[in-house]
Amino acid sequence: MRNDGSPTRARTWDLRINSPSLYQLSYRGIEAPASAWPENWKARILIRAWGAGQRNEPRKRQSRPSQSRWFQTKLAPLRHNAAVTVDPPMIPASERVLRHVAQALAVLLLASGASAQESVWPSRTIQMVVPYTPGTGADILARILGPKLGERWKVGVVTDNRAGASGNIGTDFVAKAAPDGYTLLCTATSFGTNPAINQKLPFDPVRSFTPVILLATSTMAVIVTQGLPARSMREFLDLARGQPGKLYYSSPGNGGPQHLAMELLKLDAQIDLVHVPYKGSGGALADLVGGHVQAMIVSLQTAAPYVQSGKLRMLAVMSTERSQAFSQVPTLKELGLADLEVETWYGVFAPAGTSQAVIARANTEMNALLKQSEIRELLAKQGMAPAGGTPERLGELVRKELARWSRVVVAAGIKAD
Repeated sequence: MRNDGSPTRARTWDLRINSPSLYQLSYRGIEAPASAWPENWKARILIRAWGAGQRNEPRKRQSRPSQSRWFQTKLAPLRHNAAVTVDPPMIPASERVLRHVAQALAVLLLASGASAQESVWPSRTIQMVVPYTPGTGADILARILGPKLGERWKVGVVTDNRAGASGNIGTDFVAKAAPDGYTLLCTATSFGTNPAINQKLPFDPVRSFTPVILLATSTMAVIVTQGLPARSMREFLDLARGQPGKLYYSSPGNGGPQHLAMELLKLDAQIDLVHVPYKGSGGALADLVGGHVQAMIVSLQTAAPYVQSGKLRMLAVMSTERSQAFSQVPTLKELGLADLEVETWYGVFAPAGTSQAVIARANTEMNALLKQSEIRELLAKQGMAPAGGTPERLGELVRKELARWSRVVVAAGIKAD
């Protein structure tokens, strides 16, 4: 209380002033240390409320030091629910320079950290995803090269079979994996055929992946169950023409290279076979061995153990020349079906965004392995020819395959499941 009895109160308010009764209040100023801006915006707003008995009394002038770290800003009288805007103080030039230097150092540290991570790759186990069942061509390649790569890199290289949907399940898994070089895809021809028949895949064969290397190529073969009376390719064609729609053929899945290759054979040889798709080569081959279906087109290395054991019969190969592993088996070209040359290829991909340094090292190491005589002999026994080369070679092959199989799907009238 003042000596004359009129009430004088000093009140402190925050920025949330919503009461309509405050319309007569006025600001004396804002006081806040410069160090509190802009990190701490909770400035204290000092408001002097004058009672009715003090309207005509002279107001004491506030002392304002000329040199101080505190600053004051005059504000207009406050209106109900009006927004309050306060400009922060100017940051000293020396402080701005220090902030810029700190930001530059942070960027350099991040860049050097990423470079260091690439230089030590690989430092932990690498997951080689094969989108097919065990025993298929890509699986065989992964299991031949994986241990050799592990020896060179001093880390484990694990083959992970994620089969199903003609290879789409495992392929999609890698497409969504982190692009750090620790998840790779070892795939085959279906990588280029599936997009031709299915336009709604959860990945893009070009934009979702980075090519690493074309590992090998091989031919495909026409095989039949032992219970079928046909002993040659000509006898099989005659049997199929005499029983249209009565013979069945299996494939690892709708839209895969085995499916499309048989559809090409049907068109060119003018035969009618019924397609039975499976979820992987294992089931398709098992039912062929059991006689539930009569025929199948499959890669040479996948068919080899079944043919060599006498469980299945190989009638022809779909390559330009006969296979060294099965020199007694004729080509379709020899039988007058020159347009049915279908080659299987195998390659390694990484998720899109993988460092070029990682891609380059993986490509170099795998190329070196493919030149070793031991590896070449192992591949030859499986009916494979080592390929190798740059990542661009694999990328160009994929683009050509996509265009080729898209035309085949249209010509054969093949629809997605």
